[in-house]
Amino acid sequence: MKLSKSVKPISYLKQHTAEAIKTVHENHSPMVITQNGEAKAVLIDIAEYEQDQESFAMLKMIAQSRAGYSSGQYKTVKKVFSDIRKSIKSTQS
Repeated sequence: MKLSKSVKPISYLKQHTAEAIKTVHENHSPMVITQNGEAKAVLIDIAEYEQDQESFAMLKMIAQSRAGYSSGQYKTVKKVFSDIRKSIKSTQS
């Protein structure tokens, strides 16, 4: 469904809340809510929201990783495994 077809005024949401929630859930498509002719909010299914939040978190981790790599804050795989072996040996002693 195109986003432009799911734009509703806030008065629609007030009068048809249950229907709006059902539509958003069944169609897996967000609904844009307008106030005074301007888009003000988005109604989205909770599963879609949770998936979006997980995606944003992953993108943030990727961005942080790239920034760390660019600034030289990383270890080679060889160094990581060497550190792990040392840590295991020290706990076994």
